[in-house]
Amino acid sequence: MLPKTAVTPDTHTVPPATFSHGVRKGNILQVAGQVGFLPAEDGKPPTPAGPTLREQTLQALANVAAVLEAGGGSWEDAVMIRVYLTDTGHFAEFNAIWNDYFADLREAPAARTTVYVGLPAGLLVEIDALAVLG
Repeated sequence: MLPKTAVTPDTHTVPPATFSHGVRKGNILQVAGQVGFLPAEDGKPPTPAGPTLREQTLQALANVAAVLEAGGGSWEDAVMIRVYLTDTGHFAEFNAIWNDYFADLREAPAARTTVYVGLPAGLLVEIDALAVLG
């Protein structure tokens, strides 16, 4: 039986409930939903990167990337990415940010699902990922 390992980058705080920022089992790495919180500072509550979709999206992507890296992977290993937006009006802007961010991965990009949800006040986007490591 393959061991299951919790993955928490140094930049992340302890989750507010019993879950892991990432879990690796064999060559599978699941990254939990990451919002646009800035890297953790000792003793301070997490704060969003800013009020805009762009600021929060770029930070959420950086947070997912940090979990991928801590688990031994990268965006190249991501096969599925789920995006949770709070406003349907943000879809076009989000896609523009996404396309710029992943410009180098256009040949074989990960699959993506985007849904609309409610998130805590002030948060506009959450992103999770599933990676298969080589």
